[in-house]
Amino acid sequence: MSTPINRRRFLARSSVTFLGLAGAGAASLALDARDKLPDGATSKDMITPAAQRCIDRGLDYLARCQHDDGSFGERQYKGNVAITSIAGLAFMAGGHQPGRGAKGKVVLDALKFVLKQEDPKKAGFLHNPNASPHGPMYGHGFATLFLAEIHGMIQGKELREELSDKLKRAVDLIVNTQNGEGGWRYLPERRDADISVTICQIMALRAARNAGLQVPKSTVDKCIEYVKNCQDNTGGFRYMKQGGPPAFARTAAGVVALHSAGVYKGREVESGLSYLMNYKPNQPFRAATGPDLHYFYGHYYAAQAMWTAGEPRWSEWFPAIRDELVSRSRLRDDGSWADSICSHYATAMACIILQIPNNYLAILQK
Repeated sequence: MSTPINRRRFLARSSVTFLGLAGAGAASLALDARDKLPDGATSKDMITPAAQRCIDRGLDYLARCQHDDGSFGERQYKGNVAITSIAGLAFMAGGHQPGRGAKGKVVLDALKFVLKQEDPKKAGFLHNPNASPHGPMYGHGFATLFLAEIHGMIQGKELREELSDKLKRAVDLIVNTQNGEGGWRYLPERRDADISVTICQIMALRAARNAGLQVPKSTVDKCIEYVKNCQDNTGGFRYMKQGGPPAFARTAAGVVALHSAGVYKGREVESGLSYLMNYKPNQPFRAATGPDLHYFYGHYYAAQAMWTAGEPRWSEWFPAIRDELVSRSRLRDDGSWADSICSHYATAMACIILQIPNNYLAILQK
């Protein structure tokens, strides 16, 4: 098995455009030079040998399970663009680039599958109607994030141009389907909104912005307003602006949505992070509406929220979720993790979470 490219070289290849974005449009997404970028230094040795074994087994499992067309997903989710994109990101989080190394073909084939899923009747809409039982804009958001993260890594001219063209159309679709409140929901239409779909879109826009694409400042500002309006006086975030109780997964999504929009500090961020700390992993008590309801979705965002927040929260949170995921991995012999959606989804999410200290993904940069 070939060793994935080291972090310094990976970021040098994949994030060249990120360094030259100042003044290129959306000021809310611009990096404040006074903020310290997470560079992995404080996370040295956080990926323990036991965690690395779980990661290696998880990625091997995903590589074995990839379908002939490059997609991932099981049962009714077979060929789902969100799961395929998350799986691709899981390999990239370990330093595996498209077409390079033992697992480079896995990433490249996943990319080619996602690129084929543009809806012929709706330009830019990345969607497989045969594998999206619920909420196709989830798939579009994760697919756009994947395309933006892989942008700049493709060597072949034809594939590189196809990726650039489809990424731009995918971003335009997100911008053009934002509703009046500032959010997004299940369909690419300007109707209602919820925070779980909204985080997928603003994170995709942030990744696209990192890759050098233009994102209107007004889109970002409206999203910030919407997300803040979903927070209640507990610090938690509701599913929708109109009401409903706050919960772990949607609060994690709310905090990362603000981070993705360039809001790293302030009352909303701090109270959201404080709310999340009530759900620290590996605790004996779990409320009925706690993390297990949307376990991997919630922890995918919670770990990112703590990573961006930095110390001391990161050093308290990551070892706890790391050890919990390692324990869950031991329950299965094939290297996978289990979830009600499917094992491909759970395993990809777990591998991304465990590999955050690698700092390979550009989206993890402030």
